[in-house]
Amino acid sequence: MPNDHAPEGALPLHLGFLRRLKWWVWFTEVIHPSDLQITLGWAGLIGFGGALTSIGFRYATSELHKLITGSTTPGLVESFMQLAWWERLFIPMLGGFLAGLVLFLGMRWHGGVTTSDYMEAVVLGDGKISTRRSVVKCLSAMFTIASGGSIGREGPLVQLSSLVASALGRLRGWSTPRLRLLVGCGAAAGIASAYNAPIAGALFVAEIVLGSVAMEIFGPLVFSSVIATLTVRGFIGSDPIYAIPHFELKSNWEIVPYVVLGLVAGLLAPWFLRLLDASERLAGRVPVPVFMKMAGGGAIVGILAVFHPEVCGNGYSAVNTILAGNWLWNVVAIILLSKVVATAATFGSGAVGGVFTPTLFIGASFGYLFGAAAGHLPLGLPINPSAFALVGMGAFLAATTHAPIMAIIMIFELTLDYQIILPLMLACVIGYYVSVSIEKRSIYSEALRRKGAGDYRHQLAELHVRDLMKPDPLTVSPTARFAEIGQKFIANRFNYLYVTEEGRFIGAISLHDIKNYLNAPELAEVVIAGDILRDDIPLIQPSASLNEALDQFTRHRGERLPVVTNEGVHRLIGSLAKTDVILALAGSGRRGGEPAAAS
Repeated sequence: MPNDHAPEGALPLHLGFLRRLKWWVWFTEVIHPSDLQITLGWAGLIGFGGALTSIGFRYATSELHKLITGSTTPGLVESFMQLAWWERLFIPMLGGFLAGLVLFLGMRWHGGVTTSDYMEAVVLGDGKISTRRSVVKCLSAMFTIASGGSIGREGPLVQLSSLVASALGRLRGWSTPRLRLLVGCGAAAGIASAYNAPIAGALFVAEIVLGSVAMEIFGPLVFSSVIATLTVRGFIGSDPIYAIPHFELKSNWEIVPYVVLGLVAGLLAPWFLRLLDASERLAGRVPVPVFMKMAGGGAIVGILAVFHPEVCGNGYSAVNTILAGNWLWNVVAIILLSKVVATAATFGSGAVGGVFTPTLFIGASFGYLFGAAAGHLPLGLPINPSAFALVGMGAFLAATTHAPIMAIIMIFELTLDYQIILPLMLACVIGYYVSVSIEKRSIYSEALRRKGAGDYRHQLAELHVRDLMKPDPLTVSPTARFAEIGQKFIANRFNYLYVTEEGRFIGAISLHDIKNYLNAPELAEVVIAGDILRDDIPLIQPSASLNEALDQFTRHRGERLPVVTNEGVHRLIGSLAKTDVILALAGSGRRGGEPAAAS
């Protein structure tokens, strides 16, 4: 019953206000947007923003390349072919010097240490990315890429996309698990933008970075990467990155050479990883500034480019040439060796960028050589070296990243050919198992270890309610009038409004419960919060575990729980979002009552 002692002088409810409140109640009951669904919307916005930064970086790098080389020929390798020998030698060295100078000055500006890996773009801790550091790293990468450094552009693309997500998350005040997920969405958008492969972009982050394919995590990653891919296609076009040859499996026995290819790729991948590690350690021992080291790395690339300009850049055009079968095997062998040295020199010198695309180049070259060799054996099987190059890309990628699912999906998205999927799956899985038995580290594991991936997953598993709750939740007093209650429901996207008296929690008002008063303005005029509150709302204490919180949510239809002190007075100190609990448990490798995954 409405209270007869409502405050005197209460203003009548406006008809427009009641209409807005009716619409909001209808929308909430019919659409019922949950936090996870809203997170999906933010993931799409991040994907769009990440794609725009990707397009901007590509354009800026292209213009810088034209400025440095004076060439207007599309394609980095093609423009280097038109340069004089001394220009091929000098330009990578100049680009390395300028890229290193940016890092050198940037380290003083930022006051920190800049590493050569880009995995830190997906922050594995609190999801906060330094804008200054990102600008420094991306500007340095731009000079390296534009001058022909043997490094991929996916690094700065991930960095920029993740920065967009981090900045948006800090502006919105997202919790750590949600910010970490949406920064991962930015990384997925960066990968998808670079390779036109949305599923592989999502799997890359889920499998390698976040370490979970739970739907609460994988869904937003997919949504972000799809939106990014569609945006890039709208501006740049939907042409595939690589010109894929036709493949047809005519006999089951043709699988056998591909199995051997996966085995050999798994044997070689650990040595490639060790070469990169050795080059980085060797450069670290040289007592000169970083701009001198990177100039030296550029000089090595320049020397190789004098004879083989195909070593410049990330290798897109060279891979297309290999897949088309336009090079003899001995030419491919020489370029492969030169590319390995150029990549090790660029990476080891401290250049900012990715080794993902150079890894694809190495896998394609090795696969082509393997196929050419198999074609000279009396196997009685139709051998297409270009098809082996394609499978070699996937097998070597799986063996170096230790992410076979991502590698399979990546190559399949590039080909859209089901025929290639059977040998590809076998080669990738075998390559992974052989590689991991020799070398436990992947191409990204060192970066992940430096950022504390295992430590953070362990921390997620040990979180308590106090670590995720938001303090000072929205409240009303027991004497609050209907107009105040309705205004707070409209202004804030909550289904429950907490009622407190001198800080003590006494109940909550459901948005559904106020519906009965919307068609009776005369009752709404006199009703107060104390008349319509519920006192059966489950409570949670700050010392409770996340599993206990999840159990409490099973007894409550709302998206949040009130957090009260451990004392008997139940003083309200915060609120806990269900989405944050789910994301934290999924990110730690735990669901429900399952034990924490080993770090």
